[in-house]
Order: sequence, then structure tokens, then C-alpha cells
Amino acid sequence: MNFVPASGLRESEAAAIADHPGLGLEMMTRAGKGLAGLLARWLRQLEPPHPAVRFLAGPGNNGGDAFAAAAVLDAMGIAAEVWLAVPADKLRGDARAAFDRLAARNVPVREIAEGQWEGAGQDAPDPAILVDALLGTGAKGEPRGTIRQAVEYLGRMTDRCLIVAADIPTGMDAETGETAACHVRADFTVTMECPKAGMAAPEAIESLGSLWCVPVGLPAEAIAAVPDARPDLQWISYGDVRRAFPRRARASHKGTYGTAGLIGGSAAYPGAIALAVEGAIRSGAGLVRVMTSSEAAGGVLARVPEAIVAGGLSADVDFGGLEAILAGPGLGRDPETRRLVARLLREAACPLVLDADAIAVLAGKPEAIQGSASPVILTPHPGELALLLGTDTAAIQRDRQAAAREAADRTGAIVVLKGAGTLVARAGEPAWLNLTGNPGMACGGSGDVLAGLLAGGLAQGADPFQAACAAVWLHGTAGDIAALRQTQAAMKAGDLSECLPEAFRMSRISG
Repeated sequence: MNFVPASGLRESEAAAIADHPGLGLEMMTRAGKGLAGLLARWLRQLEPPHPAVRFLAGPGNNGGDAFAAAAVLDAMGIAAEVWLAVPADKLRGDARAAFDRLAARNVPVREIAEGQWEGAGQDAPDPAILVDALLGTGAKGEPRGTIRQAVEYLGRMTDRCLIVAADIPTGMDAETGETAACHVRADFTVTMECPKAGMAAPEAIESLGSLWCVPVGLPAEAIAAVPDARPDLQWISYGDVRRAFPRRARASHKGTYGTAGLIGGSAAYPGAIALAVEGAIRSGAGLVRVMTSSEAAGGVLARVPEAIVAGGLSADVDFGGLEAILAGPGLGRDPETRRLVARLLREAACPLVLDADAIAVLAGKPEAIQGSASPVILTPHPGELALLLGTDTAAIQRDRQAAAREAADRTGAIVVLKGAGTLVARAGEPAWLNLTGNPGMACGGSGDVLAGLLAGGLAQGADPFQAACAAVWLHGTAGDIAALRQTQAAMKAGDLSECLPEAFRMSRISG
């Protein structure tokens, strides 16, 4: 999906509303429905003792989206309340109409004036979710007055409630991604219709949280009239997962969905291949065949009895009859690994995922991948990519997009550069940016689950580039679900595979 200039989208919306009276309120209603649907899902994943949502609403259409969402939640039987950072009599236009609909449902509304935010909420339990709907994409500069105090209140509540931004976090510039000194740091942002240009900026990631987008019914011709702000970059959404993994046929069987072969797991690192197998098993692949060391085989089979496990791994392993191969997790970096990787590049007759040690043994030799007999997907973290390209991690992180592009150009492979804002790159094409996931995923084994998930997707016949985009989105979404259930601090890599079923379910949401 394109990143668009916020100003261009607003102009297109205004023109469409001028041509279609009533469209503005209709779009606001749809925005509220989409926002409420996601809030309800996150509440179910949180399972909080007080499943309530508090909306902090400002004077414009951003506040109007909150009014519409609060009304939908109330109709669903979910406790919702609205705190106004502006007197109700100052509301105008569609926002006023949405507010009147909300008032008709008797949803609690409270006006909080300047100077009253410091002690606000002390007389009631904290809600599970706080929604920032204070300022929209047209706001610039530092929040002031009551809005600023509301932002400061959200900052104090960050460790006590889930923070969700409606359309954009207050204090973020929608065009550049720069943040004011006083800004909202969201866990999730639910933007309307299209991701905004500033959301693609590296500096936006810290405040944006995980990004979701809901359609609001802007006519197709109006969307088409909005220019692409970042022709070099696309955003990965749940729609891309749908395209990569279409609905399964009822008459299908395990052979329909292919066999993924996973190679790795030395005596020193048996857990890595076990985590990769868990990711592959949860991918939807028909069969998962594991080639590992004798020392690791028993543990893998005990942990994942659905897999077909063989020990005694060597560079001469038989990898025939597979639809996809993953090599690398816990494999080791000895001469046998180098010989195995060289053989895979030369002889593999199916898509090949190289991860971890299988990338490390190619240090300084990215061009060695170009002659591969089959499509190759690399899944490095920044340190591994630095080794491959003969540079350092700091250089990779200074311009992640340029580094991913360089790696794709020099290897001829699809490159998945992991990290905050995972990138998927292929030579000669725009890179794709994933904005799901959270810092709780910064733990050992997280990348192994991703590599297994990707291999399983490829085994099902998915296009390699689409499979890579879908895998990183699912992996990040599983991480977000795990964080809601376990907290970021307490989650572990194994939680990601456990949460993949719900991540697949999230990819099937309706707009």
C-alpha cells in the first residue's frame, strides 16, 4: 500500500465530500466502526479485569472518529467513555453530528478543562485502553493548552494502559514523521484509509507503535487522485497476507500444501531449529521435515511431534522432494556448514531461505548467492547483514533501506532485514516496510520462528516476495498479541508461534 501525503489526502477528501453531501459523516461512521472493531479485538487479547475504553477527544474530525467508535463499542456492550479536551459547544460539522449520536446513547462524556488533567481519573479504575483522538493529521508543532495537558496525561498512563492513537499520534507531523517535544507514544496507531508519508520515517517508529489501517469509504477515484509520497517504499498490510495465503480448498490434503525442509540445530544450539520448526508447523504447510544433529533430534521431536525429524546432519543430506528449504538456525559456522550452503545454492530445486549461520558463512561474499539455482530469501539481522556486505552494524542502521537495497542488488536475493521496521527488498523494485511488532520480540529465537514461518509459506507455493512480506507481518502481529497476553518484558520466542493462529485470524479482518 502507498504512503500518501496527508495534505493531498485531505484535499481529495474535501473534494469528494463537496461532490457527495453526507459522505463526510458516512466516512466518520466507518472510521469509528473500524477503530472500534480493532479495539474490541485487542481487549479480548488483553483479557483485562476492567475491559473499558476511554477516548480522549479533541475539537476536529479526529474527535469525531472517537465519538463514532465509542458509540459502536457501547452497542457491542463494551464500556466506553469520552473525555473532551474542548467544550462540547465548540464542536462543529460532522464531529458535532457524531457527538450528538453518541449523546443519544447516553455514553458517559466528561469535559476536562485546562488545569484539571493532573488529577483526572483518580476517582475511577484505569481503563484497559486509552485512545488518543486529540489532534489529526493537519496539526503542526507543539500541542498547547488543554491538548498539551491531555498528552501529558497519556504519557503518565503509558505503563498502566494500552495507548491507541486514532489516525496519528498527537504531536507527530504526518508529512515528516518528526515529533514535537510533547507527543503521544502509542502502542498501536489506527490510521484512516491510507498510511501517511511521515509514518514511513525511521524517527516515527518509536511513537507510532504497530500500524493498522481501516478503510473509510473514500471513493476509488478520490484515492487514485492522491499522489504516492514514497514511490521507493510500500507498506505491508493484512491485505498482503490474504494475497499470499488464499482460502484453502475443502478437498485439499497435506500434499496440497507442500513439504518444508528445515536444516539446522547443532549440538551447541538445538533450540534454534526447534523454534524454527514451531514457526513452520504453524504456517499451514502440509509437512515439515527436519534435518538436524543427532543431539538435537530428540528434543525437536519431543517439542513438535508433528514434524518428521532425522538426526545425523551432514553436508551430504538428501534435500530432494521438498517445496521449500530453510537452512541456518543453530547450524554452526564450521567448514561442513560452508559446504552445505554451497551445495544448497548450487543444487536446491526449490525456494531457499538462508538464515543466521547460513548467512554468516558467506561473510564478505554476497555475490556468491547470485548463481543460485532457485530463488533465495535472506533473513539477516543488522549484524549478519553487516558481515555479509563487509561493513559494520552502525552503517546498516544509519540507512536500513539503502542497506537492504544494496544487499538485494549484490546477491540477487530477496532480503528481509529484521529489526524495528523490518524491510523486504528485491533488486529494482520498491522496498516494503512492516510496521507490526514491538520491543518484546528482541529476544533469542524470535528470528528462528520467522524463518520457519517463511519456509512454511514458500512450501505452500506462495510467491517468494509475497511470502516474505506476509511472514514478517504475521510474525510482528503474533509478537503484538504475545505482548498483550504476556507483557513485552515477559514474552519469549516460543510465545510467537503460540500466537500465530490469532495473527492469521487478524489478517482476515474486514474493513
